[in-house]
Amino acid sequence: MTELRNVEQELERFRIRLIVAGAFVLFCFALLAARLVYLQVIAHDDLATQAEANRIAVVPIVPNRGLIVDRNGVVLADNYSAYTLEITRSQLQAPLETVLDQLAEVVPIEPRDRRRFRRLMEDSKTFESIPIRTKLDDAEVARFTAQRWRFPGVEIKARLFRNYPFGELASHVLGYIGRINQAEKKEMEDWPEEEWANYRGTEVIGKLGIEQKYERELHGITGVEEVETSAGGHPVRRLSSEPATPGHTVRLSIDIKLQALIETLFGDRRGALVAIDPRNGEVLAFVSKPTFDPNLFIGGIDHDSWKELNESPDRPLLNRALRGTYPPGSTYKPFMALAALNTGKRSASQVTMDYGYFMFGNHRFRSHGDEGLGAVDMARSIVKSSNVYYYALAADMGVDLIHDQLEPFGFGRRTGIDLDGEVTGDLPSTDWKRRKYKRPDQQRWYAGETISLGIGQGYNNFTMLQLASATATLVSGGQRYEPRLVRRIENVLTREQRVVSAQALPSLPLRPEHVAVIRRAMYGVTQDGTSTRVFAGASYQSGGKTGTAQAKSIGQNEKYNASRLAEYLRDHSLYTAFAPLDEPRVALAVIVENAGFGAEAAAPIARRVLDYLIAGLYPSEEDIALVRKGQAAAPVGTPRQVSEVPLPPVRQAGREADAAAAPASAALPAVAASAAAAVRAASAAASSGPTPDRSASPRAPSPRVPVPVAPAASMARTAAAAAAARPHLDRAASAAPQEPRP
Repeated sequence: MTELRNVEQELERFRIRLIVAGAFVLFCFALLAARLVYLQVIAHDDLATQAEANRIAVVPIVPNRGLIVDRNGVVLADNYSAYTLEITRSQLQAPLETVLDQLAEVVPIEPRDRRRFRRLMEDSKTFESIPIRTKLDDAEVARFTAQRWRFPGVEIKARLFRNYPFGELASHVLGYIGRINQAEKKEMEDWPEEEWANYRGTEVIGKLGIEQKYERELHGITGVEEVETSAGGHPVRRLSSEPATPGHTVRLSIDIKLQALIETLFGDRRGALVAIDPRNGEVLAFVSKPTFDPNLFIGGIDHDSWKELNESPDRPLLNRALRGTYPPGSTYKPFMALAALNTGKRSASQVTMDYGYFMFGNHRFRSHGDEGLGAVDMARSIVKSSNVYYYALAADMGVDLIHDQLEPFGFGRRTGIDLDGEVTGDLPSTDWKRRKYKRPDQQRWYAGETISLGIGQGYNNFTMLQLASATATLVSGGQRYEPRLVRRIENVLTREQRVVSAQALPSLPLRPEHVAVIRRAMYGVTQDGTSTRVFAGASYQSGGKTGTAQAKSIGQNEKYNASRLAEYLRDHSLYTAFAPLDEPRVALAVIVENAGFGAEAAAPIARRVLDYLIAGLYPSEEDIALVRKGQAAAPVGTPRQVSEVPLPPVRQAGREADAAAAPASAALPAVAASAAAAVRAASAAASSGPTPDRSASPRAPSPRVPVPVAPAASMARTAAAAAAARPHLDRAASAAPQEPRP
């Protein structure tokens, strides 16, 4: 029997299903409508803002770093533009080594480039861009651009590079800039928000010297630019911008021609010289030898160069003028004599018998060559440099009185110069020794230790900066200043200038008659004393004091013989000087390490410096050669007028010290090329916006070089700065002779 279908029941089920399906569809449409209302009405403002943010990229505009010039406007540090090849590791789609090997087939990558890249990786995050090659030439840029589609995460960037036109000259004064490391980034997190924000987009910072001390003045103010981007994140057009403010020009007190002369006179020898104007504290020369090329550090120094600098026994990275401490030797005697007058321990006419030695207990303190000078008063003790006179004086004064009398001159404490890293040196006292050492037997001061202090030996250790500053205080009658290397800071846009005056300190209460005794005795050193031959024929009157400081102790029964000692164990040669005699305009201190008697090496350099500053005379080439060898006394040959001697030659901008390829603009003199490059880049950036990147597709590689937004804009906005600096740059370039550097 066949079962009959219940049509009505099936229709009822169908209707139910239809209603449920319709309700579900209506519910879905209701959800869509609700979501649409939420997006279009409720969340409209927030989503519109996000969409605009996705379309517009906010790019920091890195400011053009300020120039550093000498007292005459000669450019010592400037900038030039060049292309770099950079890798962002987080965007790579292949192993790093594979990418590097493939890149090397397109653009030459040397082993030193890879070593530098790996070192920079240690101080960088994976999302940060790191240069693998810097200062690419036009051909290299074109080759990579044509192949760019093969290398996601690798791009060409236009950057401004720091340039030191004179290379190694004055490197310890200028310092250098380098990539901001992780430790510095951590320190910057504690900066005020406005200061930290000013370094967005900046990858370098001053590391030493003026570059470090005046970082905020040189850095400038970062600008901001809004750029419309494509879906791929590539720049399409510039919407608005707040231009960057270029860094200020920092004008130094040093004369780079004098600085070059002094460094040339040192030759290959080690040492330091500091010359100060006693009237205002301006530093006229600040030399530390040997020097280094700060251009090596631009973009990261390679391993071989760093190893050579860091492991050299000559220690070229040590700023000897600021951080090198030495026994002052006999240059200490004028200060001891003044202390004796101030305390009444000696009068100027009081006589001490010099028999060539001084006995203290059972110890024999010897004099020069064990030869006595007989009856010695204060003036003769300085002129003939009597050791016995000052052995006896030190014994009478005691260590604490010596400390209290000489500490106000700046010995044993920082001078306050506008450079970071200055050391204090050691001016001993009983309290100093207790703080210096840990063991009780070392903390005790023994009376016999005082004797050597009188001749600038023993625990005495000072920098040439301290010795020059103290000499300036003495010859000026007690007037004191914190030394200054920077004269003024100039705004290149507004031309406003801020004078950086040396900080005047409270004057020392020195009696004029006491100062006169010391100054006349130091004048006698140049007329009838230890530096007579060196200052013969000088057209001005000056005062000075030779010094010979032991680098190795000599036993009581031994005699000093330099030929039997290794060079690094020989005596140091020192000289302090001032001129003119009655109204000093310069006071200096110089040391030539392991060079022997003060009149043989240090005094001849001091004479040429005073000739330059007081008489306007530049030594002959013959005389320079003799001074470099330590064989000079009074100048020989025909001196030249300072105004007739050209500036030292400048290096080509962009050329690395290891002779790497230079950009096309390197054919020009360095400073002129730097200005020209900046102006050309500014013109190009001003006439066209950022070029869209069309090289992502392998079907249509474009030979055009994409111009990065931020660097191009920075160049454009700082065109005024380059124009303002043009007089300085032109003067420096025209004055540079086209001949090998001496």
